[in-house]
Amino acid sequence: MRPDAPGTKGTPDLGPGPALDFDKLFAARLQAARVRPYLATALFALHTVESRRVPTMGVDRHWRCYVSPSFVDRTPVEELAGVWVHEVSHLLRDHHGRGDRYARAHGLTGPGERLRMNIAADCEINDDAFGDGLVGPENAVTPEALGLPAGQLMEDYLRQFRLSSHTHGLAWLDCGSGSDGLDREWELGPDGAHGLSAQERDAVRFRVAQGINGRPGSAPKGWQRWADEAFHPPQPWRDLLGAAIRSATSGSGAGEDYSYGRPSRRSAGVPGAVLPSLRRRPPRVTVVIDTSGSVSDAELGSALLEVAAISRAVGGRRDLVTVVPCDAAARIVHPLCRGEGIPLLGGGGTNLRAGFAKALRTGPRPDVIVVLTDGQTPWPDTRPPCRTVVGLFPRGRSAQWDEDDPDYVPDSPPEWARVVTIES
Repeated sequence: MRPDAPGTKGTPDLGPGPALDFDKLFAARLQAARVRPYLATALFALHTVESRRVPTMGVDRHWRCYVSPSFVDRTPVEELAGVWVHEVSHLLRDHHGRGDRYARAHGLTGPGERLRMNIAADCEINDDAFGDGLVGPENAVTPEALGLPAGQLMEDYLRQFRLSSHTHGLAWLDCGSGSDGLDREWELGPDGAHGLSAQERDAVRFRVAQGINGRPGSAPKGWQRWADEAFHPPQPWRDLLGAAIRSATSGSGAGEDYSYGRPSRRSAGVPGAVLPSLRRRPPRVTVVIDTSGSVSDAELGSALLEVAAISRAVGGRRDLVTVVPCDAAARIVHPLCRGEGIPLLGGGGTNLRAGFAKALRTGPRPDVIVVLTDGQTPWPDTRPPCRTVVGLFPRGRSAQWDEDDPDYVPDSPPEWARVVTIES
């Protein structure tokens, strides 16, 4: 019995009906590997499971491919090759992990939202998957069919459409948990046979990325973008900013005074004596917000949200966080305990040197300075006597030009600052 044949351990009960035509199915896989050679490693890493409960073909997050015998029977080999490429694309692009993260971040629950994720994931794949020897399957979901632009990611499409009359005919769509992260009843689960481990899945992705990068120009732009980011994935900037702040504050708050409230651990070495311990104070943070004319109202609103997140990063002590609005000159230092009413005045040019100077003159002096800016500013010539984190609103090159000096390019943030790009 071949390894992929029905009857292997863990295969679901199939019931009556025509048997799966493995010869036709595997001929289609070979055709897919011939026209998309950079995907061959991934295509042959999939383990096939015959199932009459899956509508067409579907994958789970453990790299098993569930196949309907009836679907294989009625679909030409050329179209089956396209389906093979489509299903393995879900796994390579981590649609299951991305779907889970998006669902948690946006509070999406229920099968309707998972169907929407499946549609959005299909749009990401199908806009450049077919052609050049690969026939598109019948009823393949494309961005154009939904009136959406091509070349975007699943997350972008999810923000642009809802289930409606345009998507009513896609209710049959089910590419499995590999497309949206939601486990199906017909899947074998993590303990089923022939699933790939996390290390094996990473190895497959690495080989595919190597194949794409080794022959630049041979793969569509979507795959080239994926290969470039496969092992350098963009991390959520809010998590990075929080981690940078926590790292900066973890070393601050050095001992200032001795206290008998908590005896020193060295007391055990001096019998009969109680030694005081060095009391450690919590860190103080000053947030300098760029309020110049080049920073939009939306970015200022985002900056205030980050101020609240910064207070959580230092243990929720709002009294230890102050805010300094700054354009060409630094404004009044505002305690965070009145954060809801902080006026972000400005609108002129930018000189964050004044903001640094104001923060350092404020008593008591901060342990960490967090700067939220678009970067179009001169920076201090010397490193301040505290840690610095810069949250940078990104700008295209054209937006960095000065109207009076087309050759002007602002200085990059200094090397002594930890820089995190704040994305929209």
